[in-house]
Parts: sequence; structure tokens; C-alpha cells
Amino acid sequence: MSKIITHNHNTDGVDRRGFLNCMAWAGSGVLWTLGGGVLTSEAFGQNMKKAEGELHFVQISDSHMGFNKPANTDVTATLQATIDKINGLPQEPDFIIHTGDLSHTSKAAEYDTLDQVLKSAKPKQVFFVPGEHDTSIDDGKMYLERYGKEAKGRGWYSFNHKDVHFVGLTNVAALEGLGKLGPEQIQWLEADLKSQPASRPMVVFAHIPLWSVYPDWGWGTEDSAQALGYLKRFGSVTVLNGHIHQVMQKVEGKVTFHTAMSTAFPQPAPGTAKAPGPMKVPDDKLRSVLGITDVKAVMKPHSLAVVDSTLAGA
Repeated sequence: MSKIITHNHNTDGVDRRGFLNCMAWAGSGVLWTLGGGVLTSEAFGQNMKKAEGELHFVQISDSHMGFNKPANTDVTATLQATIDKINGLPQEPDFIIHTGDLSHTSKAAEYDTLDQVLKSAKPKQVFFVPGEHDTSIDDGKMYLERYGKEAKGRGWYSFNHKDVHFVGLTNVAALEGLGKLGPEQIQWLEADLKSQPASRPMVVFAHIPLWSVYPDWGWGTEDSAQALGYLKRFGSVTVLNGHIHQVMQKVEGKVTFHTAMSTAFPQPAPGTAKAPGPMKVPDDKLRSVLGITDVKAVMKPHSLAVVDSTLAGA
């Protein structure tokens, strides 16, 4: 069973109104609780129950260091506001996951700026995967030198943390059309997952969504079905992505897909513009469409709570 979560509606499929409702709802943030493959929600900040548990990490995405256009003329400031918001969380996260497009044009100065801002984050451990903006200029050479020295292939890797298995994937090798994992990475993933017990929660993160959000805009991964097939035996799978610069949720069986807001600029909802790209909003509204994803383990079997919150008021 597949379900798209858009506000309080229980509808299958995605349409323009659904995307817009999702974006508007995400403006206040949402607490998502995953238990046994069923996603429930409540508004962030409205009698929200505190998520208790040991695991706690934050996802940020699409910082686009070096971008300087009307959609956001100071992406360094909004990234710093993001870090300030993370530092102000009631519970310090174990680490940060950045789901790609660290830079806008893969320049050393852009990575230097990113590193400088991240130094102020309380959680010092940051895990990265590349976005297409990190690989389009030099095929990802500088990205790998800085952030992928211990990774496999073009930047994939895995690790365990507090009995949760994390897998970072790279699906930006193909610079046009849909994302692609490639046979080498898929083969590695199969071998990596074989050693994990089915009872262990899985968190998979990559830049481009691993589900077909909007193929006409390249918002999907063409060979993700095989990779996701290896995850079916696990009781809890959470897939985190960036790239589309807006919050979308999908539940399929025991797999929850979640795309994050950008820290730099929003993009239009699919079908509401001729093409994807930076979307200008009024200056006083910008921080309401940028934000972070806060993830905690909760006191239920195989459960994660996911809170999206914007930079508004940061």
C-alpha cells in the first residue's frame, strides 16, 4: 500500500493542490511518528508530545554555498540560521546528516564557507552525500577529497549508531534526467544489508529522491526499485532525501520516504512552473520555506519521530 501524506487528507497520488497543501502545512513543522510502517502526525508546536529516546539526529540539505541570486542573496546567513536553530534544540543531536548540494558550483571557496559555518554547530559529527551541484564541475573530485575519503566508489558508505543502520547513497552520477545508483553501488548495498538483522531499523539517505516524486523534472531515481527491494525484509526503513527543496512524505509498506526543505531557496511544486529551479518569494517569507528535519527514536518498536521546522523566527 502506498500513501502520500498531504495535510490531513488521505489520498493516493500527487496533484498540484496536494503539493501546495504539503508545502503550506510544512511551514509550521510536523511531528511524524513511524510505527510498524504506519505514519501518524501532529502539528509542530501545537501540544506536541516530546519524543523520548536515545537516537537523535538532524537532516539539513541543499545549502548551495556560492548561490547569489534573487531567490536568496545570502545563503551563508540562512545556513548559519539553520545551525543556530539546531544549536537551540532542547536536546543536542548526536550528529547532522547533509543530503547533498553542499555547494552551488563545486568551488573550494564554497566548501570552505560551508566548513566554517558548520564549525559553530554543537554536534561536530556531520555525514554527507553529494548532490549534482557537487559533482557537475569536476565529477565530484573535490567533494570526495574533502568529504568522502573513507567512502566507497563515488561516495557511498554505511555505519551503525545506537542499533540503527545508516546507509549513505550516491545517485547523482547521471547529470541529466533521473538519478541513478548504478550496478556497482546496488551490488555493494545488497552485500552491506545481508549482515544486518531484519529487526534493526534502517535509515537510508541520498540526494535525489528514491521514489518517483515527479519524473518529468528528474525528481526520482531510475534504478531505485532494486535497491529498495533489498530493504523489504526490514521492519522499519526511513529514506531521507533532498534535491526538491520542499517537504514531501510517502509511506509504502514499512518504508517511509521523506524529502527535506533546503537551507538556501525553495523550488516550485511540480506542475506549477515550466521547470524546476530557484523560486523567488517575498523576503519576509523566505525563512518560512527553509528549514531542518529533526529525527528521534521514540519509545515504540521500530519507531522514528520526524519533525520538520522552518527558519521563521530563528
